[in-house]
Amino acid sequence: MAHYLLRRILSMVLTMFFIISLTFFMMQGIPGGPFDQNKKLPPGIEENINEKYHLDDPLFVQYQDYLGDALRFDFGPSFRYQSRTVNDIIKEGFPVSALLGSAAILIALLLGFILGIISALYPNKFPDYSAMIIATFGFSVPGFVMASILMYVFAYRLGWFPAAMWGTWHHLVLPALSLSFFPMAVITRLVKSSFLEVLQMDYIRTAKAKGLSRGRILCHHTLRNALTPLNTYFAPLIATTLTGSFVIEHIFNIPGLGRYFVTGVLNRDYTLIMGTTVFFSWVFMLMNLLSDLFYVLIDPRVRLMEQKR
Repeated sequence: MAHYLLRRILSMVLTMFFIISLTFFMMQGIPGGPFDQNKKLPPGIEENINEKYHLDDPLFVQYQDYLGDALRFDFGPSFRYQSRTVNDIIKEGFPVSALLGSAAILIALLLGFILGIISALYPNKFPDYSAMIIATFGFSVPGFVMASILMYVFAYRLGWFPAAMWGTWHHLVLPALSLSFFPMAVITRLVKSSFLEVLQMDYIRTAKAKGLSRGRILCHHTLRNALTPLNTYFAPLIATTLTGSFVIEHIFNIPGLGRYFVTGVLNRDYTLIMGTTVFFSWVFMLMNLLSDLFYVLIDPRVRLMEQKR
């Protein structure tokens, strides 16, 4: 296990090196700059700005400096948010995105498991058709459309929840629901297919022949084996939802990391774009690593294969 972890960590560091390099040179290749305006700045002011942010250094020197800083998780100052660093923005925005993402994950897992299990237990019957209609709706309707529908119905028409901003748990409900519909649909289909496959196994037939109750069969024999295929999807799901949704946060005016990323793109805030991209990449790779380690807990065959090596 120690050798496996070491290989994965080295692979993550190498991958991050390529991500940082690719992001840096792509930002440099975009026409214009972070301080370009409709009215051109006087040459003296432009020179002072370039000197302050080291934009007048040779490209290789800028790349070398940024690479060293990024590997130390120092993403430098923001070009557009005065007197603030990218690290400060991440520290401020990520907890908000993480709270929103956690709520969306809980909703998606709860509804997805319930609908998937019901659909698997009653195939080709009314509960199955109903669950699949809901899942298809979650697949088909984009998140920003779902957000607009929920906002119109529950905020403007019924007035149950606020339409935007951030503060109390009331502000969390609509964006979390909007963010949870697509992963809920994916989890529903994965749970259904996984449960149907496990329910056809010989040991399930043996358990039924012994007279075990349906609840005992589901909890002790089906659930753990059905979770294994789902583990592959959990890593990108958690990484995506924890870092927030760019569109959902922008629609509901939530001060999360996704909204900062969008404003960074609109304002050509290169350091903010690169910093959030590197941070998102680290979260995604960490979730993939935890997902692989989780296999060891739910599938004893993974431990056996590791011991044979």
